[in-house]
Order: sequence, then structure tokens, then C-alpha cells
Amino acid sequence: MDWEGDGFVPEEVFQKFASANMLVPSLPAPLPVEWLKKLGIHDILNTVKVEEWDYFHTAIYTDEMFRSGLTGPPASLTTGFSYAIPPILKFGNQQLQERFLPDLLLGKKRICIAITEPTAGSDVAGIQTTATKTPDGKHYIVNGTKKWITNGIWSSYATMAVRTSGPGPTGLSLLLVPLLHHPGVSMRKIKVAGHLTSGTTFIELDEVKVPIENLIGEEGQGMKYIMTNFNHERLSIAIGVTRQARVALSAAFEYCLQREAFGQTLMEQPVVRHRLAKAGALLESQGAWIEQFVYQMTRMGKVEADVELGGLTALAKAQAGIVLDECARCAVLLFGGNGFTTTGRGEIAERIYREVPGARIPGGSEDVMQDLAVRQLVKNYQSKTKMLERPKGSSKL
Repeated sequence: MDWEGDGFVPEEVFQKFASANMLVPSLPAPLPVEWLKKLGIHDILNTVKVEEWDYFHTAIYTDEMFRSGLTGPPASLTTGFSYAIPPILKFGNQQLQERFLPDLLLGKKRICIAITEPTAGSDVAGIQTTATKTPDGKHYIVNGTKKWITNGIWSSYATMAVRTSGPGPTGLSLLLVPLLHHPGVSMRKIKVAGHLTSGTTFIELDEVKVPIENLIGEEGQGMKYIMTNFNHERLSIAIGVTRQARVALSAAFEYCLQREAFGQTLMEQPVVRHRLAKAGALLESQGAWIEQFVYQMTRMGKVEADVELGGLTALAKAQAGIVLDECARCAVLLFGGNGFTTTGRGEIAERIYREVPGARIPGGSEDVMQDLAVRQLVKNYQSKTKMLERPKGSSKL
């Protein structure tokens, strides 16, 4: 809570996690074994070998990182590893990886993911930040703005979505852009309702010169790269948000066993038990669904999971925000005046309730996620139905 009041997590906390290789578990499973072993990382806490790490381990790690009930502290530590490094690992060429991954994977430098802009959030194809090649073809000149960028304020680099050609998704590319102390880059922290320690940042880019070698993958493939990155992001959010909901409801449950009103504890009053039951049923259903997702992630390859689970992952992320809203609101109401106070017994409920929009908007806003989920399911249904159709002129199925 002290960190929340200060608005940042002390740098030494990040360094402690980095030195213990406890930021590496934020990466999508399976882990990049070859790179990790190259850097001398062979296991996590002398317990799990990096080649044996799977999505169940990732889920446990993410759940534990959110056990405080607050998003800010874990987001301040893990966001770069979770969302900004994976595109470099998956799509970056050898020279790009050799130049940047050692410092990034060892936590010597920090990185953020910079997609969102003032006028382009869930509508990624609407990004306006441009990257134009210089006449000699050796650099990109980047101009534009990025907003609501987690960890931006202290990041040396950004995995940034930029427009390298015409309008629409085919004009987007991913570029590794230097940030801290780089000419033409200015950054300032944004005050937001929740996630107080996550370093939410507004970035302005004015004639920023970036080497052509910093292109991640190929020009025009940025939208594809971003979309494949979203599934890990959304599942991670869903896991963390589900834990937040559990912290809020657990705090309210304990309080109701102790607080007395009208001559009896709150828990002895049927209306209170009813409210807890409604929220608890939603929470347990969401938790079971998340565990089912994690199991499927350990049984499917990346390509299959993107097709089969992409839409459902968006739906799980959206539902996690809805469940958190219900559980946090339930907690605040049961804490009463204490739940409306920023200190004291109900402060955890008050803090978590403030973070509800931060669960329902970042990573794809709720309505967009629900629509995406249905559209993806329709696409899969039509594809599989077509596979079952009888070929013309054939009696065989």
C-alpha cells in the first residue's frame, strides 16, 4: 500500500526480481529455452527446469503476483517481459535478438509495449504514428504519440506499432524504438484511477531516428504480430483479474464474520449471505474456466491455440472484468463506510473497486472483446462446417 501511495515500485524491487530470474516466468510458455540457457538461466528458483515450464506454471506465477489484490505492483515488474519481449523472440531476426535480448532477459534494460494512441485503442488498425524511411534507407523517422503505455516512463525501449505504409492493417509494422534519453522522445506519467504504480505514460515522438535494423520481422506484418501477442496478454489479464476478485470477496467474507449490526454479525443476516453467494458463484465459475483454458494451453500448439482459443480468450478476459466488477462492488457494499474509505479495514476493497475499469478496458475493451469472440467462433464454425461438406459429384462425405 505504501508503494501505491508513492506512485511507484522502488527500482531495487525490479532488480531483485531480475537477479533471481523471477521476471522470466512472465514470458509466454513454453519459455525460450535456447536463449535462456545461453544466458546461464537453466531453471526457475532451482525448482523447475526452463524446458519443463508450461502454462500451469505461468498461471500459478501470475496468480501469486496478483495476490495483493492490486494490479500496479505486478504490472510495474512484468509488463515488458509479458508483452514487449515476445514479438522480438518470435519475429525478430538474429541480429536484432543478439543486440537486445541479453540486456532485456537479464533485466539490465527495461522495455514496454507501445500500441495504444489517443485515437486508437482497441481499433489497432487506426494507428497513426508513422515511421518513414530516410532517403538513404538506413533509418526510420518516427512521428506520433502513444498513450496509456504501461511502464513507458522508465523503459529504455518500446516494441512499438507504427505505420510504415498506407492505411489499414496492412500498413502497420513493429519497430524497436529507443525511449529513455533518446533525441525526439518526451514522456510524462499519466494519472489514472487505478494501477497507480504501473507507470502509465504518454509518449511524444518528434522526428525520432531509429535504425532500419530495429524493424521486428517484416514491414506490413505488424497487425499479424500484434494479434498473436494479444492471446497471452488477455489470458494473463484474466488470471490476474480473477485473483483480484478473489481477494476482494475474501476480504469481505472475513469482515462479515466479524462486523456486527442489528445485534448479530453480518454473516448471520440472509441478505448478506445471498449477496456473497451471487458473487461467489460467478467467481468460482470464472476460476474453473481459467483453469480449463490453462489446461488446453498445455495440450495445444501455438498455431492451434490461436485458432481454437483466440476468440474464447478474448471472452474470458472480458468476463474476468465483469466478475471483478461484481465481486469488488459486493465487497465495497458489505464493508459499508469502510469500503468507501482509502485507509483502514476496507481500503483493499476500495482500491480494488477503483481498478475495475483497468480490468475492463486495457488489453481490449469489454464490448470489443465480446464481439471479437463471437466473430471468431462464427469463423471457426463456418470453416469446420465446410470441411464436413460432401464434395460435388461424390457420394463420400
